Amino acid sequence: MPNTALLRRVSALAVMIAMPGLALAQAPQKAPTPAANTPAANTPAAAASPAAAPSTDSVVASVNGKPITQGDLAIAADDPALSLPGVDEAQKKNLLVDYMVDLRVGAQAAEAAKIGDTPEFKRKLAYFRDKLLLDDYLEQEAKRAVTPEAEHAIYDQTVKLMKPEEEVHARHILVDNEAEAKKIAARIKGGEDFAKVAAEASKDPGSKAEGGDLGWFTKERMVPDFANAAFAMKAGQISDPIKTQFGWHVIKVEEKRTKPQPTFDELKEQIDQHLIRKSQQDMILKLRSEAKIERTDAPPAAQAAPEPKK
Repeated sequence: MPNTALLRRVSALAVMIAMPGLALAQAPQKAPTPAANTPAANTPAAAASPAAAPSTDSVVASVNGKPITQGDLAIAADDPALSLPGVDEAQKKNLLVDYMVDLRVGAQAAEAAKIGDTPEFKRKLAYFRDKLLLDDYLEQEAKRAVTPEAEHAIYDQTVKLMKPEEEVHARHILVDNEAEAKKIAARIKGGEDFAKVAAEASKDPGSKAEGGDLGWFTKERMVPDFANAAFAMKAGQISDPIKTQFGWHVIKVEEKRTKPQPTFDELKEQIDQHLIRKSQQDMILKLRSEAKIERTDAPPAAQAAPEPKK
């Protein structure tokens, strides 16, 4: 089994060598679409299902008589160093085959040079074998932990603990001084459109193009002076000028509501990560508690300080 660190260096090099040929491949090739009433569109071939996936034992190449299989390519494809976003499947397979050929050629040369017989290599091999075993074991544990029942139990507990929060949907116009803010407030209270004035006069680049729209926010998301003013207002109300460290604001509250609870789908990814981490941590702690572990590198017990001479 080759050294994983070496694999990553080789794989990165193989991808870099292959990259000059990728530019054309990354331009999407659009297959011709037959017209609706042409014979090609109505033949059985046009509606045929995709070909079955090749067997993992299917041989794609060989190096000095040693086969490279579809299963070998699948393992290589999982290597993060060989990630090829934007490359179509046919070209990616070709790159992976070339990489596996280079890998086998290099590995066979290393075997002939007795690299695998050195104590250092054997230690590395043992380390990476243990790591791969643990990784696969943790992956199995993760699959067992993430069940619909466990997901929904965590979701129900989470939303039960969520306190209702008030949200405000507001717009604002930010200017440099109070006098300018007063003029703007007077214009809007006199009937001018808030969004139009915001697009014209606001100094806030984040909301200016949106007519000063800040969307929905909870109180802690805004600086205290701004939040206190916005949450004290009624829907449709225009504020007097409000000063914060950013300048002077004129605020319009569009709507107020109690923040809706997140849906199960919105929290599912976080729930799954929680279940995976907890199950794996619990498993490791259980294995440690059941194993006989002896540390030989612990420092010796501190010796008692000698009593001072009388």
